[in-house]
Amino acid sequence: METAHNNVMIITGASTGIGASTAKLAIEAGWNVVLAARSTDRLQNLVSELGSERSLAIPCDVSDWDSQKNLINLTLERFGKIDAVFANAGFSKGSTFYGGEDKPDEWREMVLTNVYGAAVTARLSLPELVRTKGHFLVTGSVVGRTTSIRNLYSATKWAVTGMAQAIRNEMTGTGIRVTLVEPGVVDTPFWGQLKKPCDVELQPEDIARAVIYAVSQPPHVDVNEILIRPVGQPL
Repeated sequence: METAHNNVMIITGASTGIGASTAKLAIEAGWNVVLAARSTDRLQNLVSELGSERSLAIPCDVSDWDSQKNLINLTLERFGKIDAVFANAGFSKGSTFYGGEDKPDEWREMVLTNVYGAAVTARLSLPELVRTKGHFLVTGSVVGRTTSIRNLYSATKWAVTGMAQAIRNEMTGTGIRVTLVEPGVVDTPFWGQLKKPCDVELQPEDIARAVIYAVSQPPHVDVNEILIRPVGQPL
């Protein structure tokens, strides 16, 4: 497997869950990491844990173009290059399609984060990844490839599935690798009060190991999709 040799990875949605666990394993694997999220305090706590020499916290709202431009610019100022980007920010919120309370603002925020935010991350980081023949990864979901009762969230993840395929097609010939990471049920703050579809859960570290596996392959190996369910998850 390839070693990182102090390569640079940006992780959005890095303050908790899969993002934070990926940052920890990336540091262990030799990467420098740039941690992006809206939660400044949690980011700073993570930098304190990882060490400021090889980690950088940048407050960022992925639904805002200028905020993401700032993320890219500050990363380049600090580390000089970008070798991998993990577009991991996302959440589930809002009403169902039928019944209950209308929550249009929550729908809008979710679409802007899960779909538009991931697209902006790609648009702004791909020119830098072309220079390094780097790796673009994005968090989809098992509900981005199967039918689900999970309202509009599932539709946003179907969009991410299509986005990853479109980016891979567009970047043919550039040397860039593209990986769609599709978790099943993971024990993270994502769930809140939502009912989980099975009793067994993955841990954030399980998904983080998959990310490190993908970025650790030789340059000619492109792990296109990683679908990970806990044992017994029906869908």
